[in-house]
Amino acid sequence: MPAARGSGGLTAPAALRYLSHMRIVLLGAPGSGKGTQAQRLVARFGVPQISTGDLLRSAVARGTELGLKAKAAMDAGALVSDDIVIGIIRERLGQMDVAGGYILDGFPRNLAQARSLASMLALIGQPLDAVVLFNVDYAEIARRIAGRRTCPNCGTIFNVHDAATPGITHCTNCAAAPLLTQRPDDNEQTVARRLAVYDEQTRPLIEHYRAQGLLRSVDAQGAVDDVTARLVAVLAPPKPAAKRAAPAKRKVAAKRKASAKRKVAAPRKRAAKRRSATKRKGAASRKSTASRKSAPKRKATRERKPARKSARPRARKRARL
Repeated sequence: MPAARGSGGLTAPAALRYLSHMRIVLLGAPGSGKGTQAQRLVARFGVPQISTGDLLRSAVARGTELGLKAKAAMDAGALVSDDIVIGIIRERLGQMDVAGGYILDGFPRNLAQARSLASMLALIGQPLDAVVLFNVDYAEIARRIAGRRTCPNCGTIFNVHDAATPGITHCTNCAAAPLLTQRPDDNEQTVARRLAVYDEQTRPLIEHYRAQGLLRSVDAQGAVDDVTARLVAVLAPPKPAAKRAAPAKRKVAAKRKASAKRKVAAPRKRAAKRRSATKRKGAASRKSTASRKSAPKRKATRERKPARKSARPRARKRARL
């Protein structure tokens, strides 16, 4: 029976092996679906999700040094500095469960963070494998943000506009079914400001990662299952690389075949040359022998010719008498 196919055309085992060992950044505007798709990849392939928002909230709740600094910034109504965010990411990347691969959701947000991340990964010899850009129309983003709801217990994200969960109010993953909450900034009034910040600070990362050959794009509009299928497809191993490798293999095989033919043909050529040389030597020897045998005959002929010439004068002499 053929192996079951997963999203993107990969067999399920192949997709599991490949995607569970990738280091991925999900890039896109707020409300483009990065968090939702990250959770689906976690559930399907077991690759850990690293969300800066979740890490900051966890650090604050645990009262760590970085968490206290982050809390002070948030209480003051200021943005959490890059140093704090990068420090929390560094701590998370040092844990064992992300050694094989992970999904970075919401980080990096600007070029400074991207360069710091590259430096961190270079030190441990684990560069990024892919950066996926979620393409969504801004009008759709505004609608999604306004309808986004989060479970306060498990953190699962729902949307009241999703066809699978229209008008949902309670978490369907938790046994207690807690009431879903809406983030204070998840409203249409703040969308324009958040998108402006994204355009100014985060959008430059698109060309930054494109220049490194890491960027892949996915159409993030439509049904959630369809977006997941497209996401897995763009993360699959690129087929053009395999096609480019095929001619090289054929070229190597052709060289080996030609070399084998030359090795087989070489002794035959040498034998043919020896036979030709032997024939030429034999012909020369026969010609020399024939020449030696015909030499006495030519000498006798030369000696008899003067005797015939001397007989003629005597005949004329007798005629005179």
